[in-house]
Amino acid sequence: MRVKDLPPADQPRERLLNSGATALADRELLALLLGSGSRGVSAVELASQLIAHCGDLGELSRSEAHRLLAVPGVGPAKAARVAAAFHLMRRAQAEPERLRVRCSADIATVAAPLLHGCPREKLVIVVCDPRGAVIRRTVISEGGSDHTSAPVRDIVATVLISGGAAFALAHNHPSGSLEPSAADLDVTARLSEAAETVDLRFLDHVIVTDVAWRRIALSSDTDRRYV
Repeated sequence: MRVKDLPPADQPRERLLNSGATALADRELLALLLGSGSRGVSAVELASQLIAHCGDLGELSRSEAHRLLAVPGVGPAKAARVAAAFHLMRRAQAEPERLRVRCSADIATVAAPLLHGCPREKLVIVVCDPRGAVIRRTVISEGGSDHTSAPVRDIVATVLISGGAAFALAHNHPSGSLEPSAADLDVTARLSEAAETVDLRFLDHVIVTDVAWRRIALSSDTDRRYV
């Protein structure tokens, strides 16, 4: 039976979307990469033949595309998709662990390389996933020697576009002062409110100088922890 002839709830793609990838067998996950079978052979059957040809899933993951072409029904497009998918997996595993934000001090550490030694104020946004791993850190605005803008709408949009679940801000004071201005306190309060409206977690806002840092506290604690 062809995969598309199965009841929709039993098709690998629908089961993955409804129940997650763990609900599928190896051959079903591979069938989704293949995209289709060949004459008289379903995608799932072709996936089984491909795994058997290589010996096991581990050996398949290490195989070059040209080796997969030896399986009848596996053409250049299918072989390239499978080889590319496993190569992406190896690249992902080889990447260093992402920086993680667990407290206010971590925000200062993550943002400091973008702020130290700057003669003008810069505002840095640190975007995190639900576990605090840093997805993105970037300068979102740059101003003069004693101020920079903090566009609330642009900040929130940046987090959403980046796929973040939480975020923090950091900016420098070229004068070396760690005292927050009235504008610093105001934007911190407004961002806290804006984040709630779109179901984001606003972690903190810190001032960073070349030698120290300070959180712009809406409460009395000096180093806020998130986990």
